[in-house]
Amino acid sequence: MSDIHYLIFDIETVGDGDLIRRVRFPDQAMTPREAVQKYRRQLLEESGRDILPLTFVLPVSVAVAKVAEDFRLVDILVLDAPEFRPQEIVRRFWQGWQHYERPTFVTFNGRGYDLPVMEVSAFRFGISLPAWFNVDSRSFEQCRNRYNHEAHLDLQDLLNNFGAFRMSGGLNLLANLIHKPGKSGIDGSQVQELYDQGRADLINDYCRCDVLDTYFVFLRTQVLLGRITLQDEQALVEHAREMLEKQAPEHPAYQHYLKIWDQRLAESVDVLTAIGRQPVA
Repeated sequence: MSDIHYLIFDIETVGDGDLIRRVRFPDQAMTPREAVQKYRRQLLEESGRDILPLTFVLPVSVAVAKVAEDFRLVDILVLDAPEFRPQEIVRRFWQGWQHYERPTFVTFNGRGYDLPVMEVSAFRFGISLPAWFNVDSRSFEQCRNRYNHEAHLDLQDLLNNFGAFRMSGGLNLLANLIHKPGKSGIDGSQVQELYDQGRADLINDYCRCDVLDTYFVFLRTQVLLGRITLQDEQALVEHAREMLEKQAPEHPAYQHYLKIWDQRLAESVDVLTAIGRQPVA
């Protein structure tokens, strides 16, 4: 029996320029990169945002944190390194879920983006997923049921009561509330340009950091739900930090993450000392 009970993951995507050219601009002569640029400009003019619909993207980074049943961080990896081929990323993602005996996916806003991208990508590449698309099961047992937290726990859904209010600030806000790094350095708006420059490595480093933030937010939600104590959480956080420190020489992303983490802790100490309280790391 697998000890991996949760797979916490985050993805980064880029526009599929060839698909965009064929579907959005079928009568115009342009390169795939030009098609992506033109579509983004159109979206910006129409809505004020140039984020591509998930149906027109390919995953170029999937970072996964393996987490044990006792919420201990076991490992973090990015799929299909260093090639980062979309088809292989998608294949390994779903293969890993099956290999570890279908653990619970944990995401932040994954119901609205990450998982649909991986589902549509499985459709594109002809990957069979009867265990995930278990449409003949009872409604509440279907993996894609919004309220089936055994299959997928979307932390945004959990915390905003399934859309009762807007989680303004998102994952970055929640990470900062618990003195973790949050957004620093690269952000999602830079992914397409970095990919065009051949820097898939930097994209995947960024993705690792998002998964770390998601893991720490996940731990705090387990305190909220009464599944672990605050003391348990702190021990798990310390275990994760020790892992990052050991692996930091091989991963510049972890060096950056730890540096920002220390800054956040120092800032919290300054603020809480002024009001006579102690920070929770």
